[in-house]
Amino acid sequence: MTEPQPGHRSHELRLCATTGALSAGIAVALGAFGAHTLRSTIAPEMLAVFETGVRYQFYHAAGMIATGIAGLVLGGAPRRFLFAGWAFLAGSVIFSGSLYLIALSGTKSVGAITPIGGLLFIAGWLLLANAIVHRRAV
Repeated sequence: MTEPQPGHRSHELRLCATTGALSAGIAVALGAFGAHTLRSTIAPEMLAVFETGVRYQFYHAAGMIATGIAGLVLGGAPRRFLFAGWAFLAGSVIFSGSLYLIALSGTKSVGAITPIGGLLFIAGWLLLANAIVHRRAV
């Protein structure tokens, strides 16, 4: 394992991993809220929508953590790693956030933006792959 690469982007990469960890913690808290509070207050199909939001938020929180750590450890093109991290964060806000709104408010029209979040998730994974391919040899 190599030491983190010095430079002004290392702070941003640590922030990416930290934000992912915070998002994972929020996802766990929301999952518990759904399981213990919402289960008795919203329709089962809306609970399933809420749980989908939680699941995808957690997946992409883990992706943000991995992205930040990979950028620090692999070195090379930190901006490429950061683009992936931002795509995961934006995807979480739009995809999971819209599902939370649908489940809690019943306003299904918000679902029109959900696919944008899904596209950001896909972009994040593709950007992460690109960042890994273009890393500096260590």
